[in-house]
Amino acid sequence: MTAIDTASILILATDGYERSELRVPLDELRKRGANVKVASIKTGEIKSWDKKDWGDTIGVDLEAKNVKVEDFDALVLPGGQINPDLLRANEDAVRVVRDFVKSGKPVAAICHGPWLLVEADALRGLKATSYRSIRSDIRNGGASWKDEAVVVDNGIITSRSPSDLPQFVDKIVEEVQEGRHNRRAA
Repeated sequence: MTAIDTASILILATDGYERSELRVPLDELRKRGANVKVASIKTGEIKSWDKKDWGDTIGVDLEAKNVKVEDFDALVLPGGQINPDLLRANEDAVRVVRDFVKSGKPVAAICHGPWLLVEADALRGLKATSYRSIRSDIRNGGASWKDEAVVVDNGIITSRSPSDLPQFVDKIVEEVQEGRHNRRAA
């Protein structure tokens, strides 16, 4: 069990992340006292997608290839169409997801972010949600897709869209405080 004000949380993203789906968890988790870092498949800054065009940037704290799961209490995967599509094609990013799933630590993915969970084979036999347009991908990845704001199954948190961010962040906090889950390796 980890108190949120002592937790270290990793957000994994790259260019094209949905701005609100990274910024809201980052800001809200920090407000609650968590130490939150951003990892990416590149160094420097990554650029957001904000509704219909490129948005602002955020600095990268570490590269995915250097992530050590033991340094963090949870993983957050923002969506956007571009971001998770690029990440799921990168072995370092997929390794990070697999390692977190294997560790039993909470993993939270929103919108198109669950594509990474499918790539890591982490949803087989679980309940999950996502942005509606990728529900077949989630089902094909072995999950039972639910049209709910937040679905949690064995410490894997999934959510549909930016409108669900308040519930998504609350579930991240709850699952971090609950601690590790015993689950099959991805």
